[in-house]
Amino acid sequence: MKRAWTWSTTGYSFAGKSHGETHEICKAAGLAGIEGAPPLFEGKTDTELRAVGKAYRDAGLFIETFHLPFSREDDIASFYDTVRQQAVDKALLWMERAALLGSTVGIQHPTTSQYSVDTEGLDTYLRQLGKSLNTLLPAAEKLGFTVALENMLPSGGGRLASRPEHFERFIQEFGHPNLGFCLDTGHALVAGGPEGADEFFAVMAPHISAFHLADNAGDRDSHLAPGRGLVDWTKVFRRAAELGYSNTMCIETPPFAHGPNYSLDAWVQLVAETDALVENALKG
Repeated sequence: MKRAWTWSTTGYSFAGKSHGETHEICKAAGLAGIEGAPPLFEGKTDTELRAVGKAYRDAGLFIETFHLPFSREDDIASFYDTVRQQAVDKALLWMERAALLGSTVGIQHPTTSQYSVDTEGLDTYLRQLGKSLNTLLPAAEKLGFTVALENMLPSGGGRLASRPEHFERFIQEFGHPNLGFCLDTGHALVAGGPEGADEFFAVMAPHISAFHLADNAGDRDSHLAPGRGLVDWTKVFRRAAELGYSNTMCIETPPFAHGPNYSLDAWVQLVAETDALVENALKG
């Protein structure tokens, strides 16, 4: 088995830095780029966004994935259609803006609600989510873009997208060439225990378009660097290699070091330690 993917990291770690500084950190650390985030590009015109994307490419870097908005009001499965439609409109805006940067995958939370499907009913959520995807997926097709639904934390119960069987229903209900999934390892560990990532992987595999790599102790989404918690990285990386995954994987954590203004050495160490986890997983 061989690794065919590259590394990126979350753009949220670079809030307050210039894009030039971000380029320098990425190149020094061995990152292929960043996952875009709205705060980095607020207020820019279409022309400016194209220029920013070109500057990354000229530096040999990419913004392949982009995290679409996920604040409380950005709920594309809201039971209130006014709220849901506003969330869809905002997601559409950022899909268009991400495409101008050169992104091809948008990470989308299926809901920002923490209510349990056991109480509210899975079909109720699917009905509302389906309305939103009926708008988002045709738009994604025109943009040459994939909307990647991310697995979520359980938030004290059976939150939508916190169980593998929810993704089975997504496949059944919403199958579309421009619909994909993002596997978040930290969310999977909290939601499903040590086997969580593997169980999500088994369902998601044919449709995985992105990864969020984060570690934790299984009790909360603490976004520790890979290898600093209880995620079974050998299984994660073997699964990815078996799948032939060849896009970028987002290390969705800062370095395991003093911050928030992390040293260049800390960024180098973050990537080197993640490389070592892959090497260990795929050896032999």
